[in-house]
This record gives sequence, C-alpha cells and structure tokens, in this order.
Amino acid sequence: QLELPGRELGAGVEDLQLVMLERLRAENTRANSRQRELITTGRSNLSTQARIHECVLALLDANSFEQLVQIVTTDFAILLEMDIVTLCIESDDTEAAPIRTRGLQIIQPGLVDELIGANREVILRGDVEGDPDIFGGGATLVRSDALARVIVSESTPNCMLAFGSRNPSKFHPGQATDLLGFLARVTQNIIRLW
Repeated sequence: QLELPGRELGAGVEDLQLVMLERLRAENTRANSRQRELITTGRSNLSTQARIHECVLALLDANSFEQLVQIVTTDFAILLEMDIVTLCIESDDTEAAPIRTRGLQIIQPGLVDELIGANREVILRGDVEGDPDIFGGGATLVRSDALARVIVSESTPNCMLAFGSRNPSKFHPGQATDLLGFLARVTQNIIRLW
C-alpha cells in the first residue's frame, strides 16, 4: 500500500527500480487472483464430485426399475441442483403405446447421435432453448443443458440423460465432462442390471 519515494539520480538518469517494483506488484496481484480462482474451481469440482457420488449411491439403492427411473429424474435433479433431468429413449416403433413414466421421454430415432454426435459421449450447450422432445413440459425452464449418451446394449435403442438448467451459463462447451460421463456410465450399468 505504501508508495515508494522517487530518487533523484542526476540529469539524464532514469530510476528503473520504481518501475520494476510496480511491475512486480502487478504480477503479484495477478498471481493472487489466479490462486483464488484455482482454489474456488477446486472447491467447486470437489463439491460436484461429492454430488455425483451421492447420485451413484442413490442408484445403487433402487429396488425396481421404476424406482431407478424416479431416482434419475427426481433425485438427480435435487442432488445436482438442476431444474429438470430426463432419461430419453429413442423410439424403435412409431406405433408403440406412449410411456407414462414421469421423466422418461421417448424421442425420434437418430436424435441421440444428431444431438451428441456419433463419436461423443457428452455434450454441453449453453444459452439454448429447451427442447420439448427432450424435456417435455419442463422445456420452457431450460436455458442450458448437458446431454450424456447411455448405452444399455447393442440390441436396445439409443438412450441419453438430459440435464437442464434455467441458468444460461450453467453448461458451456469449455467445461469438463468427465464426471457427467462417469454418471452416465454408472447409470447405464445399473439399467443393464435391471
């Protein structure tokens, strides 16, 4: 906080010591700021990891497939502080009776690959309008989403977990997706057990 006094070194001589000290102060301020950002990010990541672990433990407690779907669509939303979570299954028969399980969405064939990409497992999208095919009646709330592929088996239609948030910057392409990918893989393995 103290200002260093200038020094008179004579005519034509510049005092670079003061300039060097100011530069060091600015670098120190930037380093402290980066350190605070890293600590905040680390704490946030640890919190997210703990929430993912809670989701996995909740999945393991499911006593039926219906309860599993309820855990995914209700408990995940609460544990991960999402506005809506759905489990989407591509239709393989357009004449099939509609599924009436809350949070389970039947989507058009090929939509998972179209949205996520054929070679990707998770995609994050910010500042979007919620898709009613994916989020049903809760689509109007969604302003950013995360979509994670769920592969039950080679003989079943494509599936995905869809996480929606009303915060347009909750998800964005620059974020890491490893924890969501992990949760999707655990979910697909538990669905296989049922």
